[in-house]
Amino acid sequence: MARREQKGAAAGARARRSAPRVPLTIERIVDAALGVIEKEGLAALSTRRLGLALGVEAMSIYHHFRSKRHLQDALVDRAIGSIAMPPTGLPPVERLRRVCHAYRAMAHRYRTLFPLIALHRLNTPTGVRFIENVLALVAAVEPDPERVARQFRAVGYFLTGATLDETAGYARGPSAAEPVDDAYVAANCPRLAAASRYFKASEWDATFSLGLEALIESFARQSAAEGRPGAAKRQRVASGSTS
Repeated sequence: MARREQKGAAAGARARRSAPRVPLTIERIVDAALGVIEKEGLAALSTRRLGLALGVEAMSIYHHFRSKRHLQDALVDRAIGSIAMPPTGLPPVERLRRVCHAYRAMAHRYRTLFPLIALHRLNTPTGVRFIENVLALVAAVEPDPERVARQFRAVGYFLTGATLDETAGYARGPSAAEPVDDAYVAANCPRLAAASRYFKASEWDATFSLGLEALIESFARQSAAEGRPGAAKRQRVASGSTS
């Protein structure tokens, strides 16, 4: 029995050596890295683990990525590059709305990777083009340059918080405390007990849309109230503010 197992192992090794080698490419490495992260978590990603997944020596990966951080850049680029920009023929508010929903959809597609995406600097060509495109969408709704920048950031705050909560999970956050049971909440926290039904995953779509619409509608209202581009700057000059 032992001899048969040894012969089988030797035959398998010979088959692997004789099998045609698939070229190692950037795309293959990124695909494999995403697979490792999806199965084992973000913390499990290493060149050694990636080499095992690809069937190559870990050092081979450094021929394509100088460091793990360069690989992380490529992973984030893959996710950000998957966000489809909305058609140009749509109204400006609808285009802004759609790109926000597309970002959220990306976060769910790359759920395990998203904690890295959320905090990663978008300083690659793919990243800065995405930022430029979204700034253009905001500017089409609100032309004042200062408010474009502030509202872009406000949307970013909302998207980051909402998508981290949905993908990483507030309810799964670290805590040493024993969870309070439903009876305690019902007796002592009636507002929390009433609200908790709306915290479920089945309610996320409605909650996300509520927050996003509040932001977008406030942008459009403020712009319409002032009537034309440049009004905000003239108002600051009139009040003596130079900031």
